Amino acid sequence: MSAVTQLEQPRFDSLTIQPLQPTIGAEISGIDLASPLSKELRDQIKTALLNYKVIFFRNQNINREQQIAFAQQFGPIYTPPYAAAKPINGAPGLHLIAVTKELSDRLAAQKNEYWRGFHSDTNWRLVPSWGAVLRAVDLPPVGGDTIWVDAGLAYTGLPDDVKARLEGLFATVDFREELLKTGNDYPIVAHPIVRTHRETGQKILWVDFGKKPHIIGLNLAEGQELLKLIADQYARPENQVRFSWRPGSVAFWDNRAAVHYAVRNYGDYPRVLERVLIADERLWSDL
Repeated sequence: MSAVTQLEQPRFDSLTIQPLQPTIGAEISGIDLASPLSKELRDQIKTALLNYKVIFFRNQNINREQQIAFAQQFGPIYTPPYAAAKPINGAPGLHLIAVTKELSDRLAAQKNEYWRGFHSDTNWRLVPSWGAVLRAVDLPPVGGDTIWVDAGLAYTGLPDDVKARLEGLFATVDFREELLKTGNDYPIVAHPIVRTHRETGQKILWVDFGKKPHIIGLNLAEGQELLKLIADQYARPENQVRFSWRPGSVAFWDNRAAVHYAVRNYGDYPRVLERVLIADERLWSDL
């Protein structure tokens, strides 16, 4: 029996969808993101997103305001308190995604062998942003792909005894060092390692290897053993989709269902993308 777990395939009457992997990643064509969406089309895009975790659009000639307007059709915008985040026309808006020399030096000096670059966005908050829309701005001639991991499939592929060990455990997310650089602060939080996706009901394996994860209640050796098992699941190609950016490319992903990894194989080229984050339900959005 196949180990692949997939939601029941929905019907998409108004969209042309090309799956890239069985459970994660699909390209959607025949749509102009610069135009407002009908309710039917918006709902079908959301359904595709829940089914494939990350969806991609090619040949989209959209500007910042149109990127924000597209994202706003799926919820309120959240602008994180980073130096690279900026409002557009006074409204919450974009976050610049680019590798600065400071970031490159910090990553090069990272000594933790479990750092693999796999992370989710804004999970240093009690309630992270649920969605993200990322637009290509300036791309290297070659390289600079992004990898997304189906965190539900990563969980499904664990041995039963490891699933039992992880149940009820929490991993810390410590982003204070970066926040303090911009005059902000937030307590160190901890999220369940195994969490249930609120809309799909799937169990998700959810650890951020970019924000100093530590498993609460375990000694260091056992915690690192489990972190390595999780990192190994994220690193399995069977659990991934890899997207090669081109001018006009846009990615939209469910931050609750996938973790991602930016492949830094393009030297000193100033690769630039711009991201818009979609806040979670209003009840929780300020936490």
